[in-house]
Amino acid sequence: MPTPAAHGFRMPPEWAPHERTWMAWPGPNPTFATEEALERARTAWAGVARAVSRFEPVTVVASPDQAATARLRLGLAGDPGAGPGAGAIDVVEQPLDDAWMRDVGPTFVTDGHRLGAVDWVFNGWGAQSWARWTDDAKAGAFVADRAGARAYPSPLVNEGGGLHVDGEGTVLLTETVQLDPGRNPGWTAERVEAEVHAHLGTRKAIWLPRGLSADYGPFGTRGHVDLVAAFVAPGVVVAHVQPDPSHPDHAPCQETVRLLRGSTDAAGRPLHVVELPAPTVTEVDGEPVDYSYVNHYLCNGGVVLCGFDDPMDEVNAATFRRLFPDRAVTLVDARTIFAAGGGIHCVTQQQPRV
Repeated sequence: MPTPAAHGFRMPPEWAPHERTWMAWPGPNPTFATEEALERARTAWAGVARAVSRFEPVTVVASPDQAATARLRLGLAGDPGAGPGAGAIDVVEQPLDDAWMRDVGPTFVTDGHRLGAVDWVFNGWGAQSWARWTDDAKAGAFVADRAGARAYPSPLVNEGGGLHVDGEGTVLLTETVQLDPGRNPGWTAERVEAEVHAHLGTRKAIWLPRGLSADYGPFGTRGHVDLVAAFVAPGVVVAHVQPDPSHPDHAPCQETVRLLRGSTDAAGRPLHVVELPAPTVTEVDGEPVDYSYVNHYLCNGGVVLCGFDDPMDEVNAATFRRLFPDRAVTLVDARTIFAAGGGIHCVTQQQPRV
């Protein structure tokens, strides 16, 4: 079957111009264990949608029985709490199981004139016991169709949060995601790379050993790279670091930084690594958290950055202002999103402009 790369498609970097952002609306499911948790999630997801809509249109996919609530909470049905830019949000209806568009939606690719969409296999982050994915497994094809993109199915079990590209041939992956026996049993790194390159138009993979420790707990992804490292420009990567030597992520993060600094991209450039220190808060209610500023979202003219009501919020916001002097940096409280298993990057998916 022809692949996107064979047709001249590639995945653009996140900083390239977007047509819009796609999100999914939270409904009742195991991720949001109580009605109170679900209400907090709806407030948090709506906050992200409104923040992004200041910069570009946002389309929110909602299950039919949740669409009216979504429209109300997003300010499309007389919600007095709607913020500036809410008019740039619309809601479309499609059954969903959960609310992580980065992972269940397609990965968009383009040749500069046409839009394509890679439809990975989704199986609940490695068929985790609490997950359900009958409807989410169809979300990629649905979004691709609504976006007018040519869909390219892939047999690889993968999620959008498990990869990051520079748009110039390089992709970041983690061994505990694409090589997870619960996702792709029997696949080798070479086979994964071939499949990824054929669908993203990349030609060099940089494998990181693992993700953050708390990402292997309940509702974790088992190592998504978008908590650990991300390209912010050709040859430039931001990386999560944990300054506390007693923290279980301290040594793995040091290893990740060393690996990245010893790597070159597809163009042969040594990578420049910008360290993003973790928040001072490392646990909530006695449970470890994987709060990470790496999990930001770039949109047209803006950076939507995870905030944690922490002293390190402004330190990392200042770093992003230096990295993106022409973009407005907006901190959005992401603690509720992280409590459910992800961050701002995890609930958004960019559709590139063509």
